[in-house]
Amino acid sequence: MPGDAKKKRFYLSGMLTGRCPRCREGKVFLKSNAYEKNSTLMHEKCSVCGQPTEIEVGFYYGTGYVSYALSIALLVATFVAWKVLIGVTFSIDDNRIFYWMGCSFTLLFILQPILMRLSRVLWLSWFVSYDPQWKEHPIEQPERIVPEQMNNW
Repeated sequence: MPGDAKKKRFYLSGMLTGRCPRCREGKVFLKSNAYEKNSTLMHEKCSVCGQPTEIEVGFYYGTGYVSYALSIALLVATFVAWKVLIGVTFSIDDNRIFYWMGCSFTLLFILQPILMRLSRVLWLSWFVSYDPQWKEHPIEQPERIVPEQMNNW
């Protein structure tokens, strides 16, 4: 039996690799590369446990807030690293802060597809709980989904 049990995937590794929050095994996105065209397209359901990825119409509007928080965290981290490594001072004669701004905004622009995907997976994981015995527990269908209204914008 020990050989049959799969290694438990932790929350952070599951979210960083784009896994289903319920089983942490199935992939959430159709494409594995964040820099391909339409890389934010998601499976309708998890291929492993069958968890729906869109719980209700407009569910992912909240990911804008998550993406914003991740972007601010990245900017703060780069500023602290810049301050520690370079020693930025705030004076009229010191223009090094503009180098930090250019570097950090370029980095933020480059990482935006990854941050968008991460924010979607994080948002989904806050509403769908991890279930280690997902095989024994049936999926609770979201109460607010009207199949006739899906993708009817």
